[in-house]
Amino acid sequence: MGYYRAGFEVVGVDIKKQPRYPFDFVQGDALILAVLMCEYFDVIHASPPCQFASILTPPENKPNHPNLIPATKEVLQNSGKFYVIENVPGAKEHLTNPLLLCGTMFGLNLWRHRFFEIHPRIAPPVAKCNHSKNPVVVSGTTRRLIRGKRRDFSAKERRDAMDVPWMRIIDMDQAIPPAYTEFIGRELISLLNKEKSNLLRNS
Repeated sequence: MGYYRAGFEVVGVDIKKQPRYPFDFVQGDALILAVLMCEYFDVIHASPPCQFASILTPPENKPNHPNLIPATKEVLQNSGKFYVIENVPGAKEHLTNPLLLCGTMFGLNLWRHRFFEIHPRIAPPVAKCNHSKNPVVVSGTTRRLIRGKRRDFSAKERRDAMDVPWMRIIDMDQAIPPAYTEFIGRELISLLNKEKSNLLRNS
């Protein structure tokens, strides 16, 4: 949704059916389809499974979840396209010069930190992380210890915090706020336009 708001025509890819996905959708292996279809797109955004690096995955279960970031990075680098790889903080070491985004940078009452390897690299938001207030908890546990008391958050509170009024709770667990990709998308569109202008001038 963020890329759509930024001005992109969006096509989603997943190995599982996504009946609630609001844009064009292709079911299949994302790595294979990225190779076969990359020529048709200006930017490829990949979100490899994060369970191998998530703090919410029990340590004994992590070996059951492969790290697909290296394979994803190889495919995207070979494509020659602008690309984005998104993942959780635990995967930071597997990303090259990643950009950290937090909900508070966009005025959201949410601390959801995500790291983005972006090619070409873009400048970070002007606003910095601000953790001075108690955030709404969206993923993992839905409760948070606030001033010594456990606090449950309603579905509406979570939707408002993420700015995703159409989503179910189960969808929000692994989603990122559209504000993140809208910011990235606007920056990449600007770079794409500059690249196209340079090609026209040099042709």
